[in-house]
Amino acid sequence: MELNLTGKVAIITGSSKGIGYYTAMQLVKEGAKVVLCARGEKQLQVAAGCIKNETGEEVLIVPTDTTKEKDCKKLIERTIGHYGQIDILINNAGTASANPFEAVSSKLWQADLDLKVFGAIHCSKYAVPYMRKVGGGAIVNVTAVMAKTPPASSLPTTVSRAAGLALTKAMSRDLGRDNIRVNSVCIGLIRSDQLEKKWKREEPNLSWEEYSHNIGQAIPLGRVGDTQEAANVITFLVSDAASYVTGTAINIDGGSGHAL
Repeated sequence: MELNLTGKVAIITGSSKGIGYYTAMQLVKEGAKVVLCARGEKQLQVAAGCIKNETGEEVLIVPTDTTKEKDCKKLIERTIGHYGQIDILINNAGTASANPFEAVSSKLWQADLDLKVFGAIHCSKYAVPYMRKVGGGAIVNVTAVMAKTPPASSLPTTVSRAAGLALTKAMSRDLGRDNIRVNSVCIGLIRSDQLEKKWKREEPNLSWEEYSHNIGQAIPLGRVGDTQEAANVITFLVSDAASYVTGTAINIDGGSGHAL
């Protein structure tokens, strides 16, 4: 299957580690020019060095706080200044925040919405005009499978992620005529920085293999997903192989979700 990513320019937020980093690595291997962004410059430098060591290719790093619109604008401007175009945007920046409704402060609500919803809005807002200039593009909003069927004590994350799903559908309707495709991936139990922190916090005496085996038993496929598996789906969605796919949300959850 030809993915046709050679010469494409891709921005990935939250890409110093986890799913964002693995996706960046995969896109570089498929021929794309990649921009890494996250808040921590040192972590970005480490990620860029790892990609260089494995692929031989340089990536652009832009330290960015996507909760700030001015940083999102700067990210797009730096990308254009360096590569001259934007074809792909992956809105991946986010954290896990799951609490009972009454335990969520106004400050936490605002911080979560700023990061997961307005970060995607602002990055997309500034990237879309440049996608139009090259005849189209692809945007992927990384959300969570719980956004479709929120369980108890899952706030504010599930609300922010559900807003991301609505944003995806609405954007796909508005931007389709410009050949800009917008999709979501809904992440379930995938080995990520967030899940590893939970493991070390809750079961520090267990190895990763033991911990993941225990929590993976309730998943139909019987295991926790690998980070690379999420990166593979995202890479497909931004490629020409998915040229007729837009306005949809794909679960990457081993079958654990309760909604299609």
